Amino acid sequence: MSDQPVLKLGLPKGSLERATFDLMARAGYDVQEAARSDIRHTSDPDLSVIMFRAQELSRYVDDGVLDAGLTGKDWIAENRSRVHVVRDFIYSKAHMVPVRWVLAVAEESPVKRPEDLAGGLVATELVSVTKRYFKDLGVPVKVENSWGSTEIKARFPGVGAIVDVTETGSTLRANRLREVGTVMESNTQFIANREAWNDAWKRDRIENLALLLQGAIEARGMVGLKMNVPRAAWEKNILPLLPAERSPTISPLAETDWYAVEVLLPAATERELVPRLKKAGATGIIVYPLNKVIH
Repeated sequence: MSDQPVLKLGLPKGSLERATFDLMARAGYDVQEAARSDIRHTSDPDLSVIMFRAQELSRYVDDGVLDAGLTGKDWIAENRSRVHVVRDFIYSKAHMVPVRWVLAVAEESPVKRPEDLAGGLVATELVSVTKRYFKDLGVPVKVENSWGSTEIKARFPGVGAIVDVTETGSTLRANRLREVGTVMESNTQFIANREAWNDAWKRDRIENLALLLQGAIEARGMVGLKMNVPRAAWEKNILPLLPAERSPTISPLAETDWYAVEVLLPAATERELVPRLKKAGATGIIVYPLNKVIH
């Protein structure tokens, strides 16, 4: 049996799974998919990946079954897990924004604010956090656990409201629901078991992984651009067009009247910027994707 240490990393099943696998790949860690196993092999022999439901993952990090993991701030709060938060990551299954747990009612409901639900019933998966939310407001309600399809329960007899997670609000609108409050905002957090964090080898691996994952997140929505520009057009015509991270990299070419320029820019600006650069005198324009951007 090998004595080689291994970092046990938990990744979330479900809605975040695909986005997390893509993020890991961009960071340089290919996680192999497996049809019937939650234990996954990776391109790093020092890393063991185990898949867990996001709702329970923080408990396994707290208990030491896992050394570290990626899960939602919401489920860490729900489980009251005692873990070390290594870094906050802002990514979700659809958008690069935090998600929200919102208090919602049917469009036709007379409820206008959380206080109007006093004495009523609220259905949610986020039971403990919701209870604390209403306790802090001083509003007595009964909070029941909801197992899936929470949004439709706002129309069940006796249910006054639901607390459900949303990225864009489209599901709420599709179910003719109306927001009356925000219970909490959540994002993905990279967490570590406290004993693992105090282990020098594991902490080093965790910090390295956090750095590379953050670099992969920073690179999403960015591209690199290279081009050759005439010196005469550089400062007056081309430099003002560039939304550079800080400042572009400029190198002289063998032809003394030309520069080679490299810059990072938002991918959304590329389709408008490239034609303008060409018209301003740039040539040899190359646009390429980025895996990581380390600040």
